[in-house]
Amino acid sequence: MVEARPNVHRRRFGSVMRSLRRGAGLSMEEAAERLGLSGKPALSKIENGKQRVSGLGLTAFFGVYGVESEETRTKVKAMAALAASGKRTNLLDQYQEAVQTDGFADYLHLEGLAIRSDAFLQVIPGLLQTEAYATSIVERSQVWSSKHEVARFVELRLARQAALSREAPLDLRCVLDEAALHRVVGGPEVMKQQLERLLTVTETHSNVVIQVLPARVGAHAGIDGPFQLLEFEVGPPIVVIETKTTSVYFEEDGDVGRYRSALDSLRTQALDAQASRRYIRELTKDCYT
Repeated sequence: MVEARPNVHRRRFGSVMRSLRRGAGLSMEEAAERLGLSGKPALSKIENGKQRVSGLGLTAFFGVYGVESEETRTKVKAMAALAASGKRTNLLDQYQEAVQTDGFADYLHLEGLAIRSDAFLQVIPGLLQTEAYATSIVERSQVWSSKHEVARFVELRLARQAALSREAPLDLRCVLDEAALHRVVGGPEVMKQQLERLLTVTETHSNVVIQVLPARVGAHAGIDGPFQLLEFEVGPPIVVIETKTTSVYFEEDGDVGRYRSALDSLRTQALDAQASRRYIRELTKDCYT
């Protein structure tokens, strides 16, 4: 095992190992003794994401923790490999020059692993954007310095949309601020096409749900800004807040719980999925034709 500086993948792996130990009903001292580790500190480093564990080393943990499911073993091994090696996604390899920060590189990994994304957003979700809408958003962000960089980042954004149609598609549940539908990004024709895409995707993909949060609700649980909650088959959920220069992650149970409660409140205040589609359809006819 090798000492490592924890990143989001190592912290997630450590959290999973902690959950497996607790599921086995073992204290840290008991588990360390059964594993033949040099006391509680050695196991603590693993569970805090500071110590890597090889695939071979995991076999001992599985035995002590009673992990018999081959599916669970495979997923935990995959998480260990990602934490240990800094494995890159195919998208990251293909669009390396378009990824300017380690934070966004981490996000690409997490999005690829996630089974569900719950979000409150003030702009159309990137996974549902048309090329023209995405181009206008990226151009005006003032992050990219050339047309080539803009084009490559837009290509990456569009390539990420395959997550919604993969073999095990990502479940996307988004509460969308009504203002996003009235903000004319790229001009009326671009907005019309974008809203039509929202209608098409939500009507043809059962794994995509959009709820519009009307302006009339006033103050709400997302008033401080957009956020996203990613959930995984293995490992704890993560809250993601994107800024202009990086992505910020919240992983503690208390933080995740607060954001989950905020999402529950926002869904209650928002139009339901069917009413949201009606609203978008009427807006498309009344404002963008």
